[in-house]
Amino acid sequence: MNAKNLHGLIAAPFTPMTVKGEINPEPIRKYARHLIVNKVAGAFVCGTTGEGISMTTGERNTILNEWITHSGNELKIIAHVGGNSLPQSMELAAFAEKQGAYAIASFAPSFFKPGTARELVSFLAPVAAAAPDTPFYFYHFPSLTGVNIPVINFLEEADGKIPTLAGVKYTHFDLYDMQQCMAYGNGKFEILHGYDEVLLGGLALGVGSAVGSTYNYMAPLYLKLWEAFNRGDMESARKLQQISVRVVRQLNKFGGGVRAGKEIMKLIGIDCGPCRLPLQSFTMEESGFLRIGLETCGFFEYTGDN
Repeated sequence: MNAKNLHGLIAAPFTPMTVKGEINPEPIRKYARHLIVNKVAGAFVCGTTGEGISMTTGERNTILNEWITHSGNELKIIAHVGGNSLPQSMELAAFAEKQGAYAIASFAPSFFKPGTARELVSFLAPVAAAAPDTPFYFYHFPSLTGVNIPVINFLEEADGKIPTLAGVKYTHFDLYDMQQCMAYGNGKFEILHGYDEVLLGGLALGVGSAVGSTYNYMAPLYLKLWEAFNRGDMESARKLQQISVRVVRQLNKFGGGVRAGKEIMKLIGIDCGPCRLPLQSFTMEESGFLRIGLETCGFFEYTGDN
């Protein structure tokens, strides 16, 4: 169960929606093919980028099933099942296992927050147990959940209590904690790098897989970065990472990676529609300015094939 089978880029896909804010599964067939053609290894479905926390249980199950259906066994599908309701998360986990998801993941509840590693494990253990034959990843994202328990403390507490625990999706800048997690138990658990704009730092620490939103639309850049790192060409790797940094800066000018990222998907030919409220729809003026900003970054050289 703890075998390290993930390697490479895992995209965190956007959930396509209509202008009325309803889910729209239709583009997922084309979307999945886009990721496969561009050598993305998997998809982390209904996480932050996928607006899972803004969706109903039925909607999340529908979107997950579409991704599993269209992955063609060429994408490893990780189902994010986290939320503030334990019964809902357990239901989502059981459904993911039944449909054949490669793995499940959950972040910490963010309203009534666990204050200790033991409390966090007490919430996540039954979620993982609802899918007893499926690897489980803890999704650490303290800037959004507000739960910043050192992950090394979580691993020490969870080891043996969550039998399916495979690792952590680590979306935080605490490299001290991250290194302890990678070394724990002689590398027993897999640490998935979670910040695209500092992927090179994760590679230097020894990560073997990374989950991110910009891998949806510029995977070729990161694959070139990874290749440059592997051959010791750090100058090229740094230059490629700087393009990523500039793109992410553009995203942040327009409300961040979810809101602006959906507009970028539209620009490359996969219309995922608007975000669900309270995230606001893009205006035509914003779209024009975003395109200009992306052109100045050299973004369109790395969007890959559809």
